[in-house]
Formats: sequence, structure tokens, C-alpha cells
Amino acid sequence: MTTFAPASNANTIASSTLARAARLVAPALDEAIGRLNPSLRGPVHHHLAGGGKGVRAALSLISATAAGADEETGVVGAVAIELIHNFSLIHDDIIDGDTERRHRTTVWTEYGIGPAIIAGDALATLAVQVLLDEPTVERMRAARCLVEATQVMIGGQADDMAFESRPSVTVEECLAMERGKTSALLSCAVSLGAILAGAPERTVDALAEFGSHVGTAFQAIDDVLGIWGEPARTGKPVGSDLSQHKKTLPVSIALARSVSTLPELRQLLAGEFLPTEMERARTLIEECGAREETVALADAHLGMALTALDRVPLAPGPKVELVAIARFVTERDR
Repeated sequence: MTTFAPASNANTIASSTLARAARLVAPALDEAIGRLNPSLRGPVHHHLAGGGKGVRAALSLISATAAGADEETGVVGAVAIELIHNFSLIHDDIIDGDTERRHRTTVWTEYGIGPAIIAGDALATLAVQVLLDEPTVERMRAARCLVEATQVMIGGQADDMAFESRPSVTVEECLAMERGKTSALLSCAVSLGAILAGAPERTVDALAEFGSHVGTAFQAIDDVLGIWGEPARTGKPVGSDLSQHKKTLPVSIALARSVSTLPELRQLLAGEFLPTEMERARTLIEECGAREETVALADAHLGMALTALDRVPLAPGPKVELVAIARFVTERDR
């Protein structure tokens, strides 16, 4: 049975694993980007220069080794998932009107909306191309997994946008949206390496379930940071999700509570925020227990993720790394 390692030890393992994955994936990612039209490379390099943890790429590599293959087997999947992830980020910044990501100007801010849209489109197409360069059975199966997850992710993003104009959404609706927007791609990421390794369906399914629960836990914590996170750490303004009227988990949970301050909160969330009103909304959401419940939900999904890993035999070292990364991304700056 999987047990929790001390947080400090998990962070050390995760940091080392992410750094190793970045070294392995970076050359292949650079080679793939070199295939783009020269006019697109500037916007793409500008975006990628902001860095990032590379969690999805690392999960693809580890799932290959967890299934008994070597890390090189998962590299093409890691490149593909990073291309899709970054396509989604470039487009998200346009949708949300964000002018900064990772303390740098966003692509649309630097180059314009048109070039940013095309750069994102190019990355999405390139992801499928790199997988199908060698149309083996495993790569074709991996490509199918990737495009299906991408379609689900886009559907989740569409729901997220639609929810902004609604006065409220249920917690169940919010969770379904976030499973599409975030969990689908993380589930795919941790499936790809095993698929490329030719692992049994049972192993792929268990890893996919692990990734889905990690994605839900990750998004729950991201929702907390979107309201209460420090800008110096998140790279976004205080209460950015509230100012964009996003119906994230803390907001959905708060709006479902029968508390005396609910009418005031609804009124605040319906308008444009002054600084004092932003702080008041944050306080009301926290006071009704929505922040605490969101964190508890993240912890519950982390537990379900670890249970999924116990259902199939996996190589011990990679399994430890999967657990460490799951803890690393769900315990950040709460």
C-alpha cells in the first residue's frame, strides 16, 4: 500500500525528478520547435523562456519507466504533452486577458493576439506530428489518447468561460468542468509513457486514474491560489480568479452555503471589484469554510490517486517518483 513520505523528502525527490526530466526533454522539444515556420519561433520561444515545472513531461517519462521501459521511450510523449499544454496556456492568456505569466509578458501582449493564436495552433498540430513521425501501433494509440484528452480539455475551457456569465454553478458542475480543463491532460500525460512502452491496458488505466485525481487535486489548490495566493509566487494579481468572475471551487462551495452573508457575497461577485470589495469577498468565502473544504477535497483526491497506483504492479523507483510529484503539485503554497 502506498504511504505518504514526509513532505520535505517528497519535495526533494520531486525536484530532482523534474530537473532530470527537463534535461532529457529539452533537446527533443527544441528540435520539434525548430520545425515550426520561422515567424512562429519567436513567440513560442518567448513563451517557453518563462520556464515552468514540466510536470506533465516528467509524468510521461516516469510512466514509461513505471511500466518497465526506459525513460527514452517516454520522451516523444513528453514533448507532445508539453506542446499541447503550452498551446493551451498561450490561448488561455488571450481568453483571460492576462498580460503576465511567470513574471513575463504573455505572448499576445508582446506579439499581438493574431500571432499568439497562430503560435498556439501550431503547437497543437506539432504535438500530433511528433507522435506520428513513426506511425507504430504504440504511437498511434498515444496520439489517439492525446487528441481525445485535448478535446476534453477544450470542452472544459468552454464550460469555464460559459460559467463566468452565470450567477452561480453547482459544486458538481464546477468539478466536472475542472476534470475537463485540467485533469484530462494530466491523466493523458501519465498514460502516454506506459502506452508508448506497450504496457497492459490495466496498467494504463490505473495510471490514467492516478493522473485524473492528481489533476483534480492540483486544480483545487490552484483555485485556492487564484483567490488567496501571493502574486510574487503565483505571477498573477491578488484575487485574479475573482476579478474574472471565475466560478472556481471555493466560489462554488461558498455560493452553495446557507449563510447570512450569502446575499452580500452574491452582490460582490456580480460586480467589478474595488480593492476593498475584493478583500471583503475573499474574507466572506474563507469565513464560510470554502477555502478549508477546497483544500480537504484536494487531499481526498490525492489519496484516491495513490490508491490507484496500488492496483497494479509498478517499478518501485518510478512509483516513488509519481507519489512525490503528486504531493509536490498538490501541497504548493496553500
